[in-house]
Amino acid sequence: MHRESPKNMINRDDCLLVIIDAQEKLTPALTEPDGMTANIVRLARFAGIAGIPVIVTEQEKLGPTVASVRDALPSADPVKKVHFNCFSCHDFRDRVHAMGRKTLILTGAEAHICVTQTALHARPEYDVHVVADAISSRAPENKRIALQRMASVGSVITSTEMFIYEILERAGTDEFKATLALVK
Repeated sequence: MHRESPKNMINRDDCLLVIIDAQEKLTPALTEPDGMTANIVRLARFAGIAGIPVIVTEQEKLGPTVASVRDALPSADPVKKVHFNCFSCHDFRDRVHAMGRKTLILTGAEAHICVTQTALHARPEYDVHVVADAISSRAPENKRIALQRMASVGSVITSTEMFIYEILERAGTDEFKATLALVK
């Protein structure tokens, strides 16, 4: 068990990484899809190093999750959904509740649709952190507006490296050394 984090810091024992609809048919239409996907892969691999659980969602008819993300999470069992808000899907809601964690780390697509609706629904029951460089939309303006809207209701806007180093807390550990390859 790790020490309790300060009030405004993420507690690794209370967070859950959520990868929303990073799918083969959708991703090519997004702005900067390679950067979003690379950061989702970094976060997925880091979650394995840090012992953070992950939930992956897939919107019906958009194909499987991108191969590089699937490779980073070989045991993932994606939640299939038709709703934009992940919490409207009983399987998603049940999995989140079963994990008993109160901080959601949101990534994926599209920022202004599924990510935003999930973030808006989650507040105030959950602390929500949106990883800005691990989300995307087809239009950059939609992503910008989504980030503003999510922040306006209390979601924390963060980045891949901010999240990783906040969880690590210090250098020199085996966990830090295992993570270095992800951030270089």
